[in-house]
Amino acid sequence: MRAATRSVLLVLLVAACARRTPEPSPVPSAPRPVKPGEVMVDPRRVDAPDERTTRLRGAISLPAAPEVPREFRAAWVATVDNIDWPSRRDLTTAQQQQELLAMLDRTKALGMNAMVFQVRPAADAMYPSSLEPWSAYLTGAQGRAPSPAWDPLAFVVREAHARGLELHAWFNPYRARHPSDKSPLVATHIASARPSLVKRYGSYLWMDPGEPAVIEQSLQVIVDVVRRYDVDGVHIDDYFYPYKERDRSGTLISFPDEPSFGAYTQTGGTLLRDDWRRANVDTFVKQMYDRVKAAKPWVKVGISPFGIWRPGYPADVRGFDSFAELYGDSRKWLREGWLDYATPQLYWPIAKVGQPYPSLLRWWVGENVKGRHMWPGNYTSRVGTAAAWTAEELVNQITVTRRQQGATGNVHFSMASLMPPKPGAPSATERDALASRLIRETYAAPALVPASPWLSGALDKLAPPVVIVDRDARTGATFLNATLPSDEVARTWIVSRWDGRRWSTELRPVDGASLTLAIPAAADDGVGYWISWIDRVGFESPRAGWLRTSDGVTRAIVP
Repeated sequence: MRAATRSVLLVLLVAACARRTPEPSPVPSAPRPVKPGEVMVDPRRVDAPDERTTRLRGAISLPAAPEVPREFRAAWVATVDNIDWPSRRDLTTAQQQQELLAMLDRTKALGMNAMVFQVRPAADAMYPSSLEPWSAYLTGAQGRAPSPAWDPLAFVVREAHARGLELHAWFNPYRARHPSDKSPLVATHIASARPSLVKRYGSYLWMDPGEPAVIEQSLQVIVDVVRRYDVDGVHIDDYFYPYKERDRSGTLISFPDEPSFGAYTQTGGTLLRDDWRRANVDTFVKQMYDRVKAAKPWVKVGISPFGIWRPGYPADVRGFDSFAELYGDSRKWLREGWLDYATPQLYWPIAKVGQPYPSLLRWWVGENVKGRHMWPGNYTSRVGTAAAWTAEELVNQITVTRRQQGATGNVHFSMASLMPPKPGAPSATERDALASRLIRETYAAPALVPASPWLSGALDKLAPPVVIVDRDARTGATFLNATLPSDEVARTWIVSRWDGRRWSTELRPVDGASLTLAIPAAADDGVGYWISWIDRVGFESPRAGWLRTSDGVTRAIVP
């Protein structure tokens, strides 16, 4: 999205103390601050005197830069059972950090723009928390802090943003213990501190969604993270009421929520048990959305439900009934707008009978009456396994998503399948092929995360960057210094370069308030730049730029 262009040039000076200065030549001090949209040529650094006051009125033409594609490209990083990170529970702090950096670098190299990082696997924390204990998946024992001490969530948020990636914090709202965790429960874990809220179900411990205190505990955990960390989104997956467990004889085990359901009926509740269970999950989802927005309105809320809402929706779909089995009415949340993006787990091939990827995606898009983001989840981990998924299948699923109007991205499960495979691994060849296709073809062109207009005001409130032209008289080098308007928070710079014949575009992460570009003194006439910035909800500012004209004069311009 972009405001209408303008053809005005303003010339003035800028205060160096308020801006990051280009190297090697600092920008001189100015008598007054720069206003948004104004541009400057430094009279003490230029060779041609007329550059000081030249005002352009249609004399220069820099073509409009092409729009940058919008597509969400993300991968889940699962910490439960050490699926993705950390690879083991006995790694040192330095080793854990090295693994995270490798994943972030790989995410960037693949052409992706976001990571969905699991921070609460089972009523525990992958970050320092006063509400829940340290996760055993980090240090090998529940409640044991890492040594040397560090904060994995703060680390991954900072390093993701430094690479121009969004970071979404992924929570499990109800699981209290996964069978892969054999360490003793500590006193601060909810199963120890409030045992009446936790039920043993099969090999798991599960917080009872029918207990209001469980809802409150999970909401407090999520809001605590939103307030303390600069996350771009919060995310929950398909674990609401648990998937059904069976005993040794194969008989289904009923979830043991008789006390909470009894309390509900004793206070006058009239819903049937299944409807009551769905209402409990509805309450959590609605309150999660409202409380995240109350804390930070720009933080996106995403939900990744099971890919089938109900068999028969659409007509050619059959299989697991998540509405009846997990008590998650995911269609309702989408239709009510209790989320900012939906990531239904479409974990089947394109031609799968009973669960065809295109048909399911089309149905989900059709239910998206509020126009929220639709970013389906893909079972990327199947590539190269005994299930015989090929790289071609995954690439084709992304193509199907792109062709479906109303769908604007994909989320891959999981990051481990996209990392460089270890030599000799059975899946190495096919997974290498997938990574190569993503890098060279599917994700070769950079893409911005789609904007979320319902999370912000009108786009015309954004101001263009302040573009300063600075030439070093000694070396002849020209510098462009683009500075954010005052008090604005940005995630990404868009730098579009015109070489006189074609455009090239680069997305750069925002690091501080300004961006400096070095332009060779020998740059050809007609070379120019448009520079803009992206805010936290994905809006693009008006563009400002620079152009070398046929008479050899360089000028800063704003549309």
